[in-house]
Amino acid sequence: MEIISQYGHILVIMACVFGFFMAWGVGANDVANAMGTSVGSKALTLKQAIMIAIVFEFLGAYLAGGAVTATIRKGIIDPAILSGTPDLLVFGMLSALLAAGIWLLIATHFGWPVSTTHSIVGAIVGFAAVGISVDAVNWGKVSKIVASWVVSPVTAGLIAFFLFRSVQKLILDTDNPFANAKKYIPGYIFLVGFMVSMVTFTKGLKHVGLDLSWGQSALASIGIAVIIMLIGMKMQKRITPDPEADREHHFTSVEKLFGILMMFTACAMAFAHGSNDVANAVGPLAAVVGVVSAGGEVAQKSAMPVWILLLGGGGIVAGLVMYGHKVIATVGNNITELTPSRGFAATLAAATTVVFASGTGLPISTTHTLVGAVLGVGLARGMAALNLRIVGTIFVSWVVTLPAGAGLAIMFFFMFKGMFT
Repeated sequence: MEIISQYGHILVIMACVFGFFMAWGVGANDVANAMGTSVGSKALTLKQAIMIAIVFEFLGAYLAGGAVTATIRKGIIDPAILSGTPDLLVFGMLSALLAAGIWLLIATHFGWPVSTTHSIVGAIVGFAAVGISVDAVNWGKVSKIVASWVVSPVTAGLIAFFLFRSVQKLILDTDNPFANAKKYIPGYIFLVGFMVSMVTFTKGLKHVGLDLSWGQSALASIGIAVIIMLIGMKMQKRITPDPEADREHHFTSVEKLFGILMMFTACAMAFAHGSNDVANAVGPLAAVVGVVSAGGEVAQKSAMPVWILLLGGGGIVAGLVMYGHKVIATVGNNITELTPSRGFAATLAAATTVVFASGTGLPISTTHTLVGAVLGVGLARGMAALNLRIVGTIFVSWVVTLPAGAGLAIMFFFMFKGMFT
């Protein structure tokens, strides 16, 4: 208690700096995942992808970032065990943020799309189990999160597989792909608009004063989806078949239509990602601020201050703009060859999985989800379409992430403990 009252301001400033650094890492590594398919399929330029990400990541983090944050902040460690030693919780959360931020910086440097969720969960579990006690970790919650790391890529991969199969059946393998694309793409656009709106309304907007019932949310989502669909149809009208280009590559004109769809799925993915992954940076920060402002009380429930979500959103945007291009290249170009139609299937599948997980408060890995979706699209075209060497490297980097986060966090935990006690 004495440490909290004596060094409270310093600890909060450190938490803000480390939280921003961690959010920077999320932007540099994870947001790049979200945008990789759009850039890799040439549907968007790097500059356009970054502009979309800046707006929609920030909106997702601010509007819908509350539900998952509660799991990262309160679900992994049992607050009751720490009620007598709030300083240990503060040191632990500081060390988790710094450890995860450093690991993300290393991974991004090498272009590895690792999981920010893995990084922070590994770090929190590491310091809690070694620095406090094995009982301090809520192992039931952790096992649920670990299970989601397997479930999320498999789910996204299956959705992507069947989505791309539907594109092949309804559009690509028909006698007149261009006419069929014009007919069916508005339906896909409606689906994107409805899905993201629905989960945002049902789960995310309580802290900005909007608490709609399920029925109201569904009606509002249908309205928004129809507006988005009409905008997409208007944009489609400008595209006409190009027989010259189609002679060289059979589906050039069709892919241009899917390019429009990719703009909408890129927005959806960025929003979904912001809502899910801002928690990795701001959850531990909120825990530190909560303990310090309560004068050392480890509260079971504490409100998420809006400025913390803004800090997380700002850090994510800064990381993407400064260093995001490395991982964008890995996800967009190196796993399998992407076109707008394939990229659409992968992005929509990943966004669907992430948004539902966000709604249930389960901190899944966006990285695993998106890579799973890209693999699903690749498999829909046969095993030969995948670059298995790159896939292998990605899997190895995933395995290393947990122990790396835990090891660094344990080291920083004892360092902070020594500094302040």
